[in-house]
Amino acid sequence: MPDDQRLIDLQRWLRSDLGISFTTIRPASGDASFRRYFRIDRNGESLIIMDAPPEKEDCVPFINIANLLAKAGLNVPRVLQQNLEQGYLLLSDLGTVQYLDRLNAETVDQLYSDALDALLRLQTTTEGDTQLPPYDHARLIGEMELMREWYIGNHLNIELTERQHATLSHCFEQLAQSALLQPQVLVHRDYHARNLMVVDKDNPGVLDFQDAVIGAITYDLVSLLKDCYIAWPHTQLLGWVRGYHQRLLANGIIDDVSEAQFIKWFDLMGAQRHLKVLGIFARLDIRDGKPAYLQDIPRTLSYLDDVCKRYDELAPLGNLLAEIVPAKLRTDRL
Repeated sequence: MPDDQRLIDLQRWLRSDLGISFTTIRPASGDASFRRYFRIDRNGESLIIMDAPPEKEDCVPFINIANLLAKAGLNVPRVLQQNLEQGYLLLSDLGTVQYLDRLNAETVDQLYSDALDALLRLQTTTEGDTQLPPYDHARLIGEMELMREWYIGNHLNIELTERQHATLSHCFEQLAQSALLQPQVLVHRDYHARNLMVVDKDNPGVLDFQDAVIGAITYDLVSLLKDCYIAWPHTQLLGWVRGYHQRLLANGIIDDVSEAQFIKWFDLMGAQRHLKVLGIFARLDIRDGKPAYLQDIPRTLSYLDDVCKRYDELAPLGNLLAEIVPAKLRTDRL
């Protein structure tokens, strides 16, 4: 365990300020941000401590959105104690079993059924007093620009031609406009197999929701079904998308949106997300010293290759990727 000052201060807060006795404190999970999570045992009960340095992370959105989602019936960590000045939260523990640990051909239908039930509750949630930012044009474009800067420029070390830059910019604009045309709902932003926990009651446990926004209705569906950490056959994926489209219609969340239109929204939203993720994975390696995410780039590229072949307007993006990405990195893993 690193003997850093924040960890020392965290333990002092637990013991001296809260009067919590524990013998060990251990890492609970990794995170693609500056947050860290630790686990302690108190009287046979496991608890989680979030360490979020105030100069880099804000705990308030986590607290507000946790309360919002809990009221909507989602199984999220309860905030038991807080120290906003130092950036510490004491949370209930949703366990150690990620969806990614349990997903296979035999379990996927039940686990995804639970996750889609929870997603429907999330998407019917109203903001109340919690003012979430919009997933607007600037945010959508800015996310995709991460791919241009970090994946192409810094990871591949490629300087695009003027034509290639223009192709990329035009594609970004198309994808942003498609997202903005969709019904806007509460969006988790990272609703995938590493942030969903397998629990015995009220499955799934939902984590990492502090960056929620109001945005496109297909975004979280894409995060779940076109997961960068695991992939499923296209026909199976389409079945889940069609079923969820019917549920949205039945619940009045969308109106007069055809199945074909919904699937296209879903696919183009996936392209936006996967372009963003390429940039994030490259940045995590180069800037943050977290190279493990590079192993998921081929799968992410495969999603992009697949969708570019399905839509004429994305063919230029597919051609650009073929030009700049070595074939060995575009191995089809879907």
